[in-house]
Amino acid sequence: MSGTHDEIPPPPPPPQETQQKPTQQTPQTVSTIKLPILKKGEYDIWAMKIEHYLAHTDYPIWEVIQNGNGPVSVTLDTTGQIKILPPKTAEEMVLRERERKARTTLLMAIPEDHLAKFHKMTDAKDMWIAIKSRFGGNDESKKMQKYILKQQFEGFTVSNSDGIHKGFGSFY
Repeated sequence: MSGTHDEIPPPPPPPQETQQKPTQQTPQTVSTIKLPILKKGEYDIWAMKIEHYLAHTDYPIWEVIQNGNGPVSVTLDTTGQIKILPPKTAEEMVLRERERKARTTLLMAIPEDHLAKFHKMTDAKDMWIAIKSRFGGNDESKKMQKYILKQQFEGFTVSNSDGIHKGFGSFY
């Protein structure tokens, strides 16, 4: 009975696979670490956190903050104002970009009410030093803070009738 029933045609052959060369892709790292924000009285901890944050996310930026970024080409315009010349080489462009990133990172990591004090600074290393002098305090001020805290602690008492909750509230 060949010819009386419909024959199903065979499936088409699979498409021939072409050998493609694997493309090289640069692995992208997405950092989920939050930028540490400086809080009053916590400069030392913040400085350690920001160092580790930058060392993890973009070490060349940390190097710019620590060592500076080298001189910038400047000239005087017709009015006698200093004018920063645009970068000429690829290396200069990379250095300027790192400086900009370092400044931006530091500005994002300080409290908003202090932004105006540091915003006009053009050098990330100078900004780091200024932040340290503003928030880090000197040894004398740290000794005074410790002395005051010690005096407060020694004078702290809670009566049995007040309880721990009222005593705790007296610190605020």
